[in-house]
Amino acid sequence: MNCQPQWIKVVYNWLLNNQSCLLCDERACTGQALCVPCELELPWLGDCCQRCALPLPLAGLICGHCIRQPPAFERVHAPWVYGFPIDSLIVRFKHQSKWPYGRLLAEILGQSLLDSFNSDEPRPDFLLPVPLSTQRLRERGYNQAGMLGDWLSTQVGIPCQPHWLLRTQNTLAQQDLDAKTRKRNLRQAFSLAPGVQVRGLHLALVDDVLTTGATAESLARLLLKARARRVDVYCLARTPKPDGLA
Repeated sequence: MNCQPQWIKVVYNWLLNNQSCLLCDERACTGQALCVPCELELPWLGDCCQRCALPLPLAGLICGHCIRQPPAFERVHAPWVYGFPIDSLIVRFKHQSKWPYGRLLAEILGQSLLDSFNSDEPRPDFLLPVPLSTQRLRERGYNQAGMLGDWLSTQVGIPCQPHWLLRTQNTLAQQDLDAKTRKRNLRQAFSLAPGVQVRGLHLALVDDVLTTGATAESLARLLLKARARRVDVYCLARTPKPDGLA
């Protein structure tokens, strides 16, 4: 049984219409549903940690947490800080089935990645969406990370493998937990699908938001244990320093 919705026609028919800005409802002349003034006012991620993308006051630094406990993933790429109005758009995409919002944000993330690749950032071999448990997929009806992975794959030309990672435990929702509880919550929560081989591969996890990094850390450790060469994280937004994270 396939729980993923038939969202492709809905999203792309919407994108082919004359665009009005999703934020101010003015006519958008950029080919996206976002006008230039609103785009400039988005909470763009500026100076940040070179490993986990935590917002920092200066460029070229590594945050204290990554110095004390280097993450298993190599790098996080995110266009925005998780703040208004990006947070509202992501929530509507993730929890209210407003797929065009996700498509718009994925398109901007994809362009940001292409710019990064043109600046000699290594391209991964595959994109791996963060999986949902079977129960949560049935409740929600779709995996927002899987949709992001499909859209990014088309734009940046990197294959997406939505079935390589499995969520074997229906854990508590991460947004309701503090940093330490998030880590405990994810112990043995993921596995590789039977027969999947990642030895020597450069892989990129795809998700909507990175908060404490517990999910990305758990998955990256799993992949590195299976002899992946490198793991990066691609997401729409990075939260500022959350409570409980040094």
